[in-house]
Amino acid sequence: MSTQTKELDGYVGFANLPNQVFRKSVQRGFEFTLMVVGQPGLGKSTLLNSLFLTDLYVEAAYPPATQRTPSTTSIEHATVNIAEGGVRLALTLVDTPGFGVAIDNSECWKPIVEHIDKQFEDYLNTESQIDRVISADQRVHCCLYFICPTGHGLKALDIECMKQLHNRVNIVPIIAKADTLTAEECAAFKKRVVEEITENDIKIYSFPEDNGEDEEDVAANRQMKERMPFAVVGSNTVLKIASKTVRGRKYPWGVAEVENLEHCDFTALRNMLIRTHMQDLKDVTHTVHYENYRFKKLSNVVSPAMQLQGSSAGRNPLAQFEEEKKEHEKKMHKMQEEMEQVFEMKVMEKKQKLKDSQADLIRRHEQMKSGLEKQQRELDERRRQFEEDRQEFDVLQRKYQQEQEALSLQRSQGANHKGKHDKHHKDKTKKGKF
Repeated sequence: MSTQTKELDGYVGFANLPNQVFRKSVQRGFEFTLMVVGQPGLGKSTLLNSLFLTDLYVEAAYPPATQRTPSTTSIEHATVNIAEGGVRLALTLVDTPGFGVAIDNSECWKPIVEHIDKQFEDYLNTESQIDRVISADQRVHCCLYFICPTGHGLKALDIECMKQLHNRVNIVPIIAKADTLTAEECAAFKKRVVEEITENDIKIYSFPEDNGEDEEDVAANRQMKERMPFAVVGSNTVLKIASKTVRGRKYPWGVAEVENLEHCDFTALRNMLIRTHMQDLKDVTHTVHYENYRFKKLSNVVSPAMQLQGSSAGRNPLAQFEEEKKEHEKKMHKMQEEMEQVFEMKVMEKKQKLKDSQADLIRRHEQMKSGLEKQQRELDERRRQFEEDRQEFDVLQRKYQQEQEALSLQRSQGANHKGKHDKHHKDKTKKGKF
């Protein structure tokens, strides 16, 4: 049955569907997550403030070299709600302080990769729930990778880091502080960077090809593609040149205007990132990077039996479901048996510990009991000895008292006899005198 497009004779109303979608989208608001990766001092914060014409990052004092001791890359993210013309945007900025500043920068991109994968994992878990709750989309939609303007090409760290990220996020390479290069040096540096990106099979963000768009959009995409990587200058300083007010950086030789395409690619980057391709960046994130992650993640949970059977194309879905169900039940049964074995081992270990504790308590009880019995015997022996000593003492005491009494009696008798003898002697003496 062929599908034909018919024009209606009158007004029905479904031509108003785009307006309905527009109103719903404006009511819900929009979300966008932007990651910036690069070494400190390349003007990442200044560029973000310039892109959104507001102080998303507050300028902070830069510590001296002795205090700057970051050892690993960290992840800092903050969400800023901004509004323009009644349209609300929840902009999440992800910064990577500490990137590329350590002495050993091997695997300094690992925290960045883990953060991107974690956001995919959270989104997949939310999407896989039975009762799905609409939550904020924290997936990283674009990564601005800042390249140091050396004029010699990419560093080995840049190449390896972009290789780790290009299959996970839309990479937009940025040549930072382009005002440090002349126009010729900047053009040659861009060419060298593009060659090295191509040689190392790094997939940066690709502008959509001609898919029914008008010629203007195709030409704009072609021009933006030619400007990649974007050489930018960031500044929020407002300068007055003659009768014109511009944002730029003033030097002794002149002024580098931020929004002048002849001076830098800042305007092209802003137009691409915010005005023309923000939704495409989100679509590519969802349909390409997230789907790749989802495919790999779900492929890892496919049963080995199903993998050996090959592709499931052309098979009966009910039969496939039954096989998967049986395989799942078999796994659950095996897991249950393993858990029961572990539980039994734990119970046996607990019983053994209780037995050991009980035996130890009995042993200690016997020791204490034998000790108490020994002390009791010693006390009984001491009490018996004390009683014997006391009885012996009582005997000696009584004997001593008897001896003292006998001695006292003898003394009293001796005294009486002496008194009588003296009296008799005195009487005889008196008779002799007469």
